[in-house]
Amino acid sequence: MQKEVIQATLAEEYGIEVGFRETTTICVERPAGSGAAHQIIDVPPNPYHATVGLRVDPGPAGSGVVFRLEVELGSMPYAFFTAVEETVHETLREGGLHGWEVVDCTVTMTHSGYWPRQSHSHGTFDASMSSMAGDFRSLTPLVLMDALRSAGTVVHEPLQRFRLEIPEDTFGALAPAFVRLRAVPRTIESRGPSSTVEGDIPAASVHDLERLLPALTRGEGLLECAFDHYEPIRGRPPQRPRPSR
Repeated sequence: MQKEVIQATLAEEYGIEVGFRETTTICVERPAGSGAAHQIIDVPPNPYHATVGLRVDPGPAGSGVVFRLEVELGSMPYAFFTAVEETVHETLREGGLHGWEVVDCTVTMTHSGYWPRQSHSHGTFDASMSSMAGDFRSLTPLVLMDALRSAGTVVHEPLQRFRLEIPEDTFGALAPAFVRLRAVPRTIESRGPSSTVEGDIPAASVHDLERLLPALTRGEGLLECAFDHYEPIRGRPPQRPRPSR
């Protein structure tokens, strides 16, 4: 319904014809274990004037992405460390092995190295002989994705906590729908002719439950949902293409 309203508003008020893709549930990836990779300056297949080594370790749920150093801060210019750290966060936001944002991990820089600023004998700066921040920004995603492949990742889907008020005699009709939609009732409280059911349901199933409620509850069902947590997806994980760099 929201898509149809937006589509009509853009067409009527701005003359813009738009189309919408199917609604997609936004998942996340978490590292399945620890993994490391590195590339050394001037050693094939590294085409950049930079040495970068990274290790990825899983972190606690909700911890986000933490970047830290296992190399000395003085081992190269600070701007190069900044380039690596910023690119680590950008790369993980763009998606991991399955294309979803990678969260709840620690990324540690284990190797660093650079070529100092060099010039020709007549004093002209030569970028082909010197490391630039761009070298680190280009190399970091390659090393980070290798480290992620070594660690492996698990796709997690969002689960919502639901609260459903229904006529007491309609719970039996709803039970098969709960199973089909992977909804898990946690508590059921009866008060006279009505019941309150609370539990968890995958975010991808909420719309289907809303659609089924009127017929299964004689139009008297009242559903409230809010995000609660992420859980690993069972079976084949959904894929999303990563943006090309």
